[in-house]
Amino acid sequence: MSMETPLARVRGLGSARSGAHHWWLERLTSVSTLILFVWFIVSLLRLPSLEHDIVTSWLAAPLVAVPMLLLIVSTFWHLKLGLQVVIEDYVHEDGLRLFSITLLNFFAIALGALAFFSVLKIAFGGDAA
Repeated sequence: MSMETPLARVRGLGSARSGAHHWWLERLTSVSTLILFVWFIVSLLRLPSLEHDIVTSWLAAPLVAVPMLLLIVSTFWHLKLGLQVVIEDYVHEDGLRLFSITLLNFFAIALGALAFFSVLKIAFGGDAA
């Protein structure tokens, strides 16, 4: 027996069947971000000082740059997933919702790419400007 009302069946307003996947991705990115963030804080605390030269030489090491890149991807992906849920829940007009989600995607990709590029520039020996 269906829990759907006849009107809902006619309108086709049933489940999109993507909520569980989205929920699961949010949980996975939160755990990965937490683990990588703990690594980041512990690594910074183990440095002799937080001077520019020391931090950039630390970040240039491959065993540091790769987890830092993973932290950036995980953080911005989690940010995008979480804010998308907020927009979907609280923005009721379809056009504004689509615009907001599109803007969020561009924002998350742009800032994530900037952070990613900055780490790569330091890791590959570019002058950190």
